[in-house]
Amino acid sequence: MDKRWRDLGVLVAALFAVNVVARLITRFGFDSDDTAADRVSLAMFTVIGLILAVVAFRWGRRRPLAGWAADMALVVPVAMLLTVLVGPLLVGHNPFAGGAATFFAQIWLYLLATGAGLLIGYLVLTALGRDYRSQQLKRYAEVKAAKPRRVVRR
Repeated sequence: MDKRWRDLGVLVAALFAVNVVARLITRFGFDSDDTAADRVSLAMFTVIGLILAVVAFRWGRRRPLAGWAADMALVVPVAMLLTVLVGPLLVGHNPFAGGAATFFAQIWLYLLATGAGLLIGYLVLTALGRDYRSQQLKRYAEVKAAKPRRVVRR
């Protein structure tokens, strides 16, 4: 149980760290260039999606969908709140400075990136037949095929 919570904490910290790095790059490298800042944000959302695709692929092999999906239902909102509320404060901005539209756009983009990453990771895993459920069915079929047929005598 302790390992599970440690893994969730590390994942939240990694997702938040990607955001902090992107904000620092934008702050010190492209403070006045909105186009470059948008590209850095797009790269950040892509990296977050890729991280979660890899996590879905790895965790989906070892655990049932319901187990790791519940963990993701906890990790994603916590990381999102840190990203939206604490991230701007670290670089000296107000989280609500851009207005409600910018604030909610960040939330929707974060949810879109994380949802797409998780979905792509799990779909690739399932398409390859390496997910937990497919492996269970494969083992079941092997056990059933290994038993000799009963001969019926008349």
